[in-house]
Amino acid sequence: MPETYAGPLKRWPVHGWLGLALVALFWALNWSLSGLRTHWGFFPLWLGYSLAVDALVYRRKGHSLLTRNPAAFATLFLISAPAWWLFEAINLRTRNWFYIGEEAFTTLEYAVLSTVCFSTVMPAVFGTAELMGSFGWLRRVRSGPAVSTTPALLRGMFAAGCAMLLCLLLWPGLFFPLVWTSVYCILEPINVRLGNPSLIQKLTRGDWRQVIALGAGCLVCGLFWEMWNYYSYPKWVYRIPYGDRLHLFEMPLLGYLGYLPFSLELFALHSLITGVLQPQGKRRLLRLAEEEP
Repeated sequence: MPETYAGPLKRWPVHGWLGLALVALFWALNWSLSGLRTHWGFFPLWLGYSLAVDALVYRRKGHSLLTRNPAAFATLFLISAPAWWLFEAINLRTRNWFYIGEEAFTTLEYAVLSTVCFSTVMPAVFGTAELMGSFGWLRRVRSGPAVSTTPALLRGMFAAGCAMLLCLLLWPGLFFPLVWTSVYCILEPINVRLGNPSLIQKLTRGDWRQVIALGAGCLVCGLFWEMWNYYSYPKWVYRIPYGDRLHLFEMPLLGYLGYLPFSLELFALHSLITGVLQPQGKRRLLRLAEEEP
């Protein structure tokens, strides 16, 4: 059966053409030039990806984050960089990845250039998640296991998250995978308590569509991150205590599983930061797998 859309497909928007042009140009430059180049090519490449994905969402749904709220789209870039720096800070202890070519830059240059690159994480992931949520197979998912949100559950999540973070900081060689679950378990109860958007609100009704859309969207982004990184310079490489085999690009195959809970952590970080910045209305900015208005 053909998929059902909210209406006829829309025209391809101008920002989509800009996105495709940026991807084509900077993908070619990043893979064809020699020497240092990814420090200036990463941002326009991923800006192009985000614009192209947003255009796909608009074409399928008739609206997208950029067309619904340009300011919210731009805000994602501002929130994304400090969110990813949190994981870079944890990586100072776990040492699971490092950057080849980092030594070519001063500390200030590295901090500024990295911040610009890190700003593209949330726009790419949330845009791709909304695209995944627009497909009929996901929009038809109505029910799943319901999660009862009780004070005891939320306290347990918070305590478990703190314990996981403590374990990975004390014994990083053993508990390093917990970086991709601990942050979510700590932040989700806080978001519920503050009245910020949270994934667990949907799970109380057995609606897993947002969780699935986020995981699928982040996994797609992960494949592009690892693919484009492979022939980049500077680039990141991994140093994993166990499971470091059967690579797809630089990433061990098992490592791709980390993108699934990482997507939940990004959502929780976004909800917390936007809840602080816009506490009055708790305005919903993301429509990852919602019914069409």
